[in-house]
Amino acid sequence: MDLTPMPAVEAFRAEVRAWLSDNKPALPLPSGDSSAGMPAHVAWEKKLFDAGLAVVGWPQRFGGRDLDLWHWLAFEEEYYRAGLPQRVGQNGIFLLGPSVLEFGTHDQQERILRRMAAVEDIWCQGWSEPESGSDLASLRARAVRDEKSGGWRLSGQKCWTTRAAFSTHMFGIFRTGEPGERHRGLTYFLIDLDQPGVLVQPVAKFDGENGFADVYFDGAFVHDSDVLGGVGNGWNVAMATTGSERSLSLRSPGRFLATVDRLVDNLCAAPDLRDDARYRSAVTEAWMGAQAYKLATDWTVTRILNGDPIGAEASLSKVFWSELDIELHQVALTLRGADADLEEEWMRGFEFALSGSIYAGTNQIQRNIIAERLLGLPRK
Repeated sequence: MDLTPMPAVEAFRAEVRAWLSDNKPALPLPSGDSSAGMPAHVAWEKKLFDAGLAVVGWPQRFGGRDLDLWHWLAFEEEYYRAGLPQRVGQNGIFLLGPSVLEFGTHDQQERILRRMAAVEDIWCQGWSEPESGSDLASLRARAVRDEKSGGWRLSGQKCWTTRAAFSTHMFGIFRTGEPGERHRGLTYFLIDLDQPGVLVQPVAKFDGENGFADVYFDGAFVHDSDVLGGVGNGWNVAMATTGSERSLSLRSPGRFLATVDRLVDNLCAAPDLRDDARYRSAVTEAWMGAQAYKLATDWTVTRILNGDPIGAEASLSKVFWSELDIELHQVALTLRGADADLEEEWMRGFEFALSGSIYAGTNQIQRNIIAERLLGLPRK
């Protein structure tokens, strides 16, 4: 792995840093998981799109710049260095988008990707169900063939659906075969939520945000042209999506590098803490964790650009970044002082970090995958 800075990437980094400095919105933005904050986030992300910075690694016809993953990592580092928030379009751009580029038909790519990048459509993920979360192959929501209409009728419930209350579309997996078929009987659908037979029921959260929702299907229609990857091939497409979710796309190193830089600044600003070896050690350990994640990601990018597939290794990445996020915020809370606004900001970050061990596949399940598929340990 060659870590020598690349002139083209560093020139792009400088361009991004300058543009963000001149164009970023007044911070902090209200939460993108709230009805009050959603319009501000959409307006900001449209501005990113207009500047050609929403999806720098995508083809130009979809709003990208045809740049490689090194440029994308540089963009992410500068984005979070500028203090900017996670994006409300991320489930589409970072999770569904790569799967559409890999498995989508020409028509699907042309219809979906540019609108996704421009935040004209906002996508949520419809996988988990009340009794099928980590064991995705056990899901029971069904799609039944409607020959007359040339498509499928959906029934069932999806839960844990982030930003579903504000989303226009869902990418979801439904059973088109028999329950005993498990992985072989699943199909991946691209669903318009604005239609009869769809009920989006917001779920109140303790923090007052209202984007989380349960989604119920009772005869909602999906045309054959909105099946991604072929009927019965949903598991394979979903595993590609989870690779994006657990590894590179959803949590780039830039997010954690920016967090640990704030930690260092907090420590340096408090002489009584800075002179205490316990606090210096805790911040140093946090800094090394963020650097380790960056180096591991650089290794993954090197492999991808060399044509190597990334499979179960994504589970290693997911466990690492989700636990690193908690550790960084735990250290921050030990450093907090009399600044109530700063304390509230870190506490909200800590509360969100706790969910990282659950979404994208629970860490218990990820450890099973690591044990069985990477270490070759026997199943119990």
